[in-house]
Amino acid sequence: MLDRIKSQMLNLGLKFISVDEKIVRMILETGSSNINEIVLLPAVKLVMKKLVNRLQNKIVHGRVYNGILNGIKVSIIRSQVGCPNMALTLECLKRSKAKIVVRVDFCGGIYGENNTINIGDIVIPKTAYCGDGTSSEYIRANQTLLNRLESITNPLSATLNLIASPQTIFISKPNEILKELLLREARSLCSGKVRESHLWTTDALFCETYEFLRALNSINIKGIDMESSILFLLGQLYNLKVASILSVSDLPGHAQYDLLNSNEIHPDMNVGISNAIKILISVLPKIQHSL
Repeated sequence: MLDRIKSQMLNLGLKFISVDEKIVRMILETGSSNINEIVLLPAVKLVMKKLVNRLQNKIVHGRVYNGILNGIKVSIIRSQVGCPNMALTLECLKRSKAKIVVRVDFCGGIYGENNTINIGDIVIPKTAYCGDGTSSEYIRANQTLLNRLESITNPLSATLNLIASPQTIFISKPNEILKELLLREARSLCSGKVRESHLWTTDALFCETYEFLRALNSINIKGIDMESSILFLLGQLYNLKVASILSVSDLPGHAQYDLLNSNEIHPDMNVGISNAIKILISVLPKIQHSL
């Protein structure tokens, strides 16, 4: 009886808000009006904590942390790890007044003999290869995207029999203006440590086999993460200006700094993410001007 009464009260309350508002409140635990035009999206707790600690005039609305960074009003929302979580967050931002969304977090660097990427380097992705499953579902449901996206044959098909993996990999891109702002600021503040590179997004943190890494090296991919492809894809679909600024946390395939095979943490890991945050905060006035 009590559950029935609660259900009736909930349905009564829902009659006074739109379906879009219901979605935002269910996922972010606050109303859409509490989301600012500029949104920063860390995924892991460490990055979220570093960002929130820099906020001035902080106000918390459910999962949304509002405040001032470098004189600019922002919302900080922890997306959590992975494309499904990122997609849920972007579905909410689509239904708010958000206009600019920047992912700031870690990525892996693709290690190789001819690859000079290092832990602590700043990566500004110029493309994201959709190796995840969430992007595929959105492309299936929104097939107009097919005419707007570049694609390649899955590079893994050269050495492996692809039974479950897709034969075609689509490529999503960030907003060019936003990407260039981040890139110029990064080169100004961290010269010599900045990489504008192609990125591969995956769903599986623990499936970085030798064949997989060799395939990524073969198409000049320097980094790997778990969120950027769907961020770029939905930015295009929902008319949001989006980009990522990432710091290299580990080197899959490296004998010493592959997190799956070593307990050693590189001393530049924390320095790198602090630099990424510093760059982002520094460029916020220019990002605000681009609105």
